[in-house]
Amino acid sequence: MMKRWFHRTVLSRRWLTFIVMGIAFFVFGVGTYNIFMLLSANIDLIAHYGWMAVMDGAARQFLELILTGYLSMAAYVIFKTCEYRLAHALADTEAEQVSDTVPVETGDPARAKSSEPLLKELRPNSLSNSMRKGAPAMVRTSGR
Repeated sequence: MMKRWFHRTVLSRRWLTFIVMGIAFFVFGVGTYNIFMLLSANIDLIAHYGWMAVMDGAARQFLELILTGYLSMAAYVIFKTCEYRLAHALADTEAEQVSDTVPVETGDPARAKSSEPLLKELRPNSLSNSMRKGAPAMVRTSGR
């Protein structure tokens, strides 16, 4: 349920994906910095006061470290998910253009029907010699 919502709401919009990625990066950075600061303070406190420090709050601080670690890890996963989506969206633009061209002589009737209007737009003068001799023509199947 949460995965569907995230895909539908965030990952389907590139601008929102970029904003969420920035927020997740910031939360991850602050969280990991906070972990090191708390761990250092916790170790100093225990080294200085021993068991009394553990009883007074060092154990609570350790639990806060664990919680901060999990929140930072969740922010990192969100960041990497957004990064993956944006990187593949940028890289797939060429792949989409290449996959949009299909041979006219396909066995799939749906593709052949979808390419018929595009074939009518082709002028005979624009066809190359190889296409006139019976080689399958490459046409775009999308409106781009």
